[in-house]
Amino acid sequence: MEAITFSKDTVLSDIHIRIQQKRQLMVRLNTAGQPVFQTQFKILWKKNTVEIASDKEENRIDGENKSLVSREAASHDVQELEALLDDDGDLEVQRRPPSAADRPESPDCVRDVVCPTILTIGSEENYEEEATCNTEDVVKIEHTMATPLDDVGKQIWRGAFILADYILWQQDLFRGCTVLELGAGTGFTSIIMATVAKTVFCTDVGEDLLEMCERNISLNKGLLKTAGGQVKVKELDWLKNQLCTDPDAAFCWTEDDIADLYDQTTVILAADVFYDDDLTDALFKILHRITHALTRLCTIYVSIERRFNFTLRYMDITCDAYNHFRNCLNNFEKVSNGKLKWTATEIRPVFPQFFCYEREHLEIWKITAISLI
Repeated sequence: MEAITFSKDTVLSDIHIRIQQKRQLMVRLNTAGQPVFQTQFKILWKKNTVEIASDKEENRIDGENKSLVSREAASHDVQELEALLDDDGDLEVQRRPPSAADRPESPDCVRDVVCPTILTIGSEENYEEEATCNTEDVVKIEHTMATPLDDVGKQIWRGAFILADYILWQQDLFRGCTVLELGAGTGFTSIIMATVAKTVFCTDVGEDLLEMCERNISLNKGLLKTAGGQVKVKELDWLKNQLCTDPDAAFCWTEDDIADLYDQTTVILAADVFYDDDLTDALFKILHRITHALTRLCTIYVSIERRFNFTLRYMDITCDAYNHFRNCLNNFEKVSNGKLKWTATEIRPVFPQFFCYEREHLEIWKITAISLI
């Protein structure tokens, strides 16, 4: 297998950087020739969350006690340091013994060579053999890593995790709902939402990406079967005014799906899709178009990561994509056609954390519809 090379526009999610390697398995190559990995994400349910909070409290108390212990240990450390000094008062550096990795290999030393095994190539229509039953605390996700910018939807991003945390914390709020997710990527947030909602329309563009969503839903059948929710993978292009109804298309909308979408949807999700100004503009346009066509009032939940970059334009560190999102959000609140008006509020991330990731620079915004009729 040829070595994987990275071009200058390669993007890598920090979720993948922090993942323990032993939990990742390269399972196949997708139709675009990209390596696809499978990762298991453990859900820290309420009992685990309480234990974590208890541990943090204990650590705080321990920290206070350590300040007392450290003073007692200081004199002991000074004595140990003095023992390392020579007659002139110079520090004698203690060399560590060479590790196994530093020693020259002997003929008797045998090292295992680990190579990734490609289990399948392309996509299969039948996922039943791969869809093993999940326990209630594990989510299995297939994803790629280190993709070009136009393929970042095939990775997993922290914005999906913080929305999933909020869903698991506010289960009663979403129970029995019909939900539309825009730019679903690997389908992670849709799968979590389906554990409490009745129906989730998991939408994005690109047949290869949508097939990945389908596979992930199949991998988590056990989790979804217990909850009773269903996920429908559909194509939804923000740059088009109409839904895809071509029966020859793999992820087209049926008449029943469209009726269910417009008549029953009360929640819309979008997880970390605000990284390109043109796409951000397109998203707010489709939000305006869809919400005004819905029979019921809906609430929109979006997550975003504030990404800081050094720009030559300002010769300073800026957050252009985030600033553009905030401008679009402010303008969205001002839009009114006499039927609906929107109000946006930030949800502070003070709720429990059900997945292991860093919440720094992440935000959730709740956009609520207000009827003017």
